[in-house]
Amino acid sequence: MSTLHSEQRIKSLLRLVAQQNASDLHLVVGRYPTLRLDGKLYPLTQEAILSAEDTQALSDALTSEENKKKLIADGQVDFSYNFEDKARFRTNVFYQQGNLSVAMRMVSGSVRTLEELGLPPILYDFTKNTQGLLLVTGPVGHGKSTTLSALIDFINHNEDKHIITIEDPIEYIYEQDRCIINQREIGRDTKTFPDGLRSVFREDANVVLIGELRDLDTISTAMTAAETGHLILATLHTNDTSQTVDRIVDVFPAHQQNQVRSQLASVLLGVVSQRLVPKVGGGRIPAMEIMMNNHAVENLIRENKSYQIDSVIETSLREGMVSLDKSLADLIQRGLVTMDDALVYSKNEEYLQMLISKK
Repeated sequence: MSTLHSEQRIKSLLRLVAQQNASDLHLVVGRYPTLRLDGKLYPLTQEAILSAEDTQALSDALTSEENKKKLIADGQVDFSYNFEDKARFRTNVFYQQGNLSVAMRMVSGSVRTLEELGLPPILYDFTKNTQGLLLVTGPVGHGKSTTLSALIDFINHNEDKHIITIEDPIEYIYEQDRCIINQREIGRDTKTFPDGLRSVFREDANVVLIGELRDLDTISTAMTAAETGHLILATLHTNDTSQTVDRIVDVFPAHQQNQVRSQLASVLLGVVSQRLVPKVGGGRIPAMEIMMNNHAVENLIRENKSYQIDSVIETSLREGMVSLDKSLADLIQRGLVTMDDALVYSKNEEYLQMLISKK
């Protein structure tokens, strides 16, 4: 495949991704180019099945010389790809069985509000804090970064602050309004998440967005920053609040865990755990668990009783807390999702069915 042909082919495929409003494009040897649409994979059977030469050529058309060196050295590389100033893609190129594969996730060109995303505006309340740690959690591909982008942009339009984002790679590009916004990409602007995070102490930052809490060093530095006058917003690949608390504590050595529980109890603002559930009529709609830290939750974290946090969430509806099953039940009642789809994401199927039967 010639360079010109491969460039034309990747542009054609990315144009189709944008037209279909797909979330992902996969290029794998021996398969048709494949889209992910509403969580399901759809092979583009009108295209030719990809050969090793095809994926190599398409990868070359996407990847800069610098990233090609990283790919050869590390076996994979992450980067963002700007397609004709119409759409941006979070891209991963990697080797498998000696051949190249490509996974590209489309990032919305514009940052949307919580209302546009179908998320409760009460989440904006977290942005009113001058310091502390807010975690948005959930599986890969369930809208964590999109939710955080809405909160960052709300601050951008309503506060006079300095925002720093540390991302791998940069996803949403913010148009600076009332805030100064510096966006730093891992590998290009700073070596690692901990390096970028440690530098915010010298950069007069008010708000820091961390693309992902990946390791002990990042988590430890994030909690220290949340203690020292910074509002920290971050993602974590956990399923609910109790699992999130346990994951953070468990990453530390055993002799530090009591101290970490105390520190986390004092800096944690809340945990938002979300899922994108298939919507009746097509598309996906968010369901979420919202935990806001209060005295009861704080004490449970300190006392190593995170498994009881679910009970606090269930009984704190007036404070704005919502359990995942309550959120799913609401979507079912509104006719937006089916019971079968909701049950896939439910934490407690019997409880969900009980909530529905009460209506």
